[in-house]
Amino acid sequence: NTVTSIEVFTFYNCISLKSVDVSGSSNTKLTKTGFMFSNCSSLTTLDLRGFNTLNVTYMRCMFAGCTQLASINLSTFDTSKATDMNGMFYNCQSLDSLDLSNFNTVNVTDMNSMFAGCRSLTSLDLSGFKTAKVTDMKRMFESCLLLDSLNLSSFDTSKVTNMEFMFANCQYLTFLDLS
Repeated sequence: NTVTSIEVFTFYNCISLKSVDVSGSSNTKLTKTGFMFSNCSSLTTLDLRGFNTLNVTYMRCMFAGCTQLASINLSTFDTSKATDMNGMFYNCQSLDSLDLSNFNTVNVTDMNSMFAGCRSLTSLDLSGFKTAKVTDMKRMFESCLLLDSLNLSSFDTSKVTNMEFMFANCQYLTFLDLS
């Protein structure tokens, strides 16, 4: 069946869910996708090409707890109106790569725990991230155990008030560019 109307918490805690087809969803009224796939611990791949996020502002914990998720396609995600990405990929333990090159983060204010617990992530290119409005980066990369380098030279942290534990437990981090 094709999903025609998706709201926040739609698939929350569907621990046996192995696949989702949202390609037919063209809901332009969708403004919240927070917790949408949260704790879908059996999902291994997720292709969200064609999923309309044009008006989405709230993406908090959207994929949090998807512990088996190894591949995710977000290539057509429109994040230009997003303000909250808190915990978006929290505890996605099996993700070893993540292409966020098309993410527009110009309006985001909260990136708390965004990648925390992504213990298999080996690289992460955030050079396109605009962070001038971000106030919270607490635990942003906490426990990204295999991440060995991170270039955040494009980050504007002038409004950030909380960076507590931002790189805690990043055991293999050998290069960090904050210039």
